[in-house]
Amino acid sequence: DFLFFWGAVFLVTTTLVAFLKKENQELIPAKEETKGITDTYRLLFSIIKMPAVLTFCLLILTSKVGFSAADAVTGLKLVEEGVPKEHLALLAVPMVPLQIILPLVISKYTAGPQPLNTFYKAMPYRLLLGLEFAFLVWWAPKVKHEGGFPIYYYAVVVLSYALHQVTLYSMYVAIMAFNAKVSDPLIGGTYMTLLNTVSNLGGNWPSTVALWLVDPLTVKECEGAQGHSCATAAATEV
Repeated sequence: DFLFFWGAVFLVTTTLVAFLKKENQELIPAKEETKGITDTYRLLFSIIKMPAVLTFCLLILTSKVGFSAADAVTGLKLVEEGVPKEHLALLAVPMVPLQIILPLVISKYTAGPQPLNTFYKAMPYRLLLGLEFAFLVWWAPKVKHEGGFPIYYYAVVVLSYALHQVTLYSMYVAIMAFNAKVSDPLIGGTYMTLLNTVSNLGGNWPSTVALWLVDPLTVKECEGAQGHSCATAAATEV
């Protein structure tokens, strides 16, 4: 119902914008970025061929591999260990004000001549939080009791997620600031779109691979069937 309602709102509002909003013909820019789709892709290709841009794209495409498992799998593993999904959803509520405040605070540190310094400094802490998330998953069955999980476990989870948000937004805002800084003003929109798209892709493909690898990398044991492996899906079913 939630998705249906907002999907309808998006469709209605964007349709109204398409039909009712008129371009201001008087304010014609002195120099247009591109003249069409073909020109846009030709321009993107010429940008990405530049050695510095190519190196930077390779950096941001691979920089989040170390966080992929912690980011994509932790929540699923906590649910698997018995943490109720509704409790995990509620734990996301305190993160909302933090997600609003953090970019405002971090932007002060990324406004200088070297915004990527914040990115580099946040990276080791975010990697360490991956170990913290692994500890939370390992710890879950140890503290679980008949009534569920104790309050102190949820407190540690919230604190861990809050620290994770700090490192996540430090890296995110730093990359956005750097992209804005290095983009050529004459083709700013095209340039920034390219860099931000590559940055988003660099965060998504490792998470997809991490989720795909969960099953083959999970160690399983068969209870009551000595000498039999449950490594494959077929063996587990048998």
